[in-house]
Amino acid sequence: MDLLTLLNLLLHFDAQLAQFIHAYGAWVYGMLFTIVFIETGLVVMPFLPGDSMLFIVGAFCASGSLSLPASLALLWLAAVLGDSVNYSVGSGLGHKVFAWQDSRWFNRRAFDRAHAFYEQYGGVTVVAARFIPFIRTFVPFVAGVAEMSYPKFLGYNIAGGGLWVGSLMFAGYLFGNIPWIKHNLGALTLGIVVLSLLPVVFGWWKAKRARMARASA
Repeated sequence: MDLLTLLNLLLHFDAQLAQFIHAYGAWVYGMLFTIVFIETGLVVMPFLPGDSMLFIVGAFCASGSLSLPASLALLWLAAVLGDSVNYSVGSGLGHKVFAWQDSRWFNRRAFDRAHAFYEQYGGVTVVAARFIPFIRTFVPFVAGVAEMSYPKFLGYNIAGGGLWVGSLMFAGYLFGNIPWIKHNLGALTLGIVVLSLLPVVFGWWKAKRARMARASA
């Protein structure tokens, strides 16, 4: 997926979702489940619109186009299952992952940031990373590589998935149909993405300053 396609998806996801609901009805739940599952479950797909999508789904629930209980339950389940699959893949591959290089299918820099985040904050990372694009896709994978016990991981996974899905969907449910927000939903969802990326940018800037300080020492 190129940058232009991704930008179009982010800016017009609400219109695309409305068209899909009109064309396929209840099958939309399967599509939404698949998007969340893939974003959280596959380290090669960290760029899907998770945060903005959840907000928009909440807004559609408020308008009656989607069921709030069904959407909450299915997307929370997708988030938990996705992270569990990601953890299992990381656990199966083990430390050989550290020898992988950056490629089209593996974002080495995102993996390194997620690993550093995990090393600093431990299990809480599994919850906190839910709200950070790219990092959330790699943290369960890193937890598996680092051999976190699965029962411990599952507890953080369930809590983090519930907080992530619940908070963003309820925000969309409460505010998504306010006229000004509804008329500027594309720009707002892009703003959500930008805000959620700020911790990643700050981490990159901090790491760059640390490398420059070491180089000048």
